[in-house]
Amino acid sequence: MTPADFDLSPDELRVVAGYVATAAEALLPFYAGVHPGDTRPHDAVAAAWLFVGGAPRTALQRTASMEAHRAAAGASDEVARLAAQAAGDAASAAYLHPIAKAHQVGHILRADANAARIAEITAAGDPAAADATIGRAAQRATPELRQILRRYPPAPPGRTRTAALLATLDGVLRTTP
Repeated sequence: MTPADFDLSPDELRVVAGYVATAAEALLPFYAGVHPGDTRPHDAVAAAWLFVGGAPRTALQRTASMEAHRAAAGASDEVARLAAQAAGDAASAAYLHPIAKAHQVGHILRADANAARIAEITAAGDPAAADATIGRAAQRATPELRQILRRYPPAPPGRTRTAALLATLDGVLRTTP
């Protein structure tokens, strides 16, 4: 382990997975409405909740995550893609790496950034919708989640709108107790 790396307990991983799964679960209708009958994102969120509920992390979470990300890659529009990607992130949160790399922050916050972007898109591009979603995500973050997040370097601003929303949420979570 390098000096900047750290440990994450199974309970801490469950805190992260629960946070991500909550955001992802709310987005499932955006995928199902466009791709009815494709349960891969739903299955990924269900796999995340199994882990959050105390089941050991297994290949189920990894496989479900990969399948949800495949669903995202094949989605027919941006909103469905973002929703499926969030579901994949929920399942993969059980395997968050305890390495001090900023890209790991994406595994914690991208589902909520995707939710903010979906809110903005569905509100005809109104940034206030994204801001409100970020505010709700910040309110949902427990002190323990914030503490885990602060072990990682801050998220870079990124080049996409979703990356910018992720960096905004990261900044909010780091500066509030």
